[in-house]
Amino acid sequence: MSKMISDYELIQRFINGETSCFDQIINRHKNKVFAYISLYIRDQALAEDLFQDTFMKVIQSVRAGKYQDNGKFISWVMRIAHNLIIDHFRKIKQMNTVSNDDYESDLFNSKKLCDSNVEDDMISKQIQKDVRKMISFLPDDQREVVILRHYAGLSFKEISDLTDVSINTALGRMRYALINMRKLMEEKKISLTIN
Repeated sequence: MSKMISDYELIQRFINGETSCFDQIINRHKNKVFAYISLYIRDQALAEDLFQDTFMKVIQSVRAGKYQDNGKFISWVMRIAHNLIIDHFRKIKQMNTVSNDDYESDLFNSKKLCDSNVEDDMISKQIQKDVRKMISFLPDDQREVVILRHYAGLSFKEISDLTDVSINTALGRMRYALINMRKLMEEKKISLTIN
């Protein structure tokens, strides 16, 4: 059984003219990157545009020799996506067409978080709603770690790379987020179990 080709090797092959190698990289990471973008961008078409823009920027940067491999390719791609999302919200704010409430609703009512399949019942929808509400009460740094870990599926190593903090800081933020969510559950008498 052959060993999986590394991202770095695929990029080198792409630089050397094997364009299909970039498709392999996109296929390898597309779910994680799109899930991350969808958490912040509720509009499906806009999320897809930002996804395309992310990989266009990746291609341009790779061709310009701006990517130095350090085994953190996915973190680098996520940082590009993150910056494009921030740029998007900055543009909207400059146009004065969005309030912070709209930003919050984009962040916590994204299609990926809200979509449920037919067999989901009202109780599980209520649980999802309660969890989203509790996450929205968290401080920004704790909220970011919860979203990146549980909705975008990143490892704590990837979270630490993306947010420029140590792994211990990321773990600490998650710990405090869980403590805060437990307190909120008690204060608001929320039960997240299906009886």
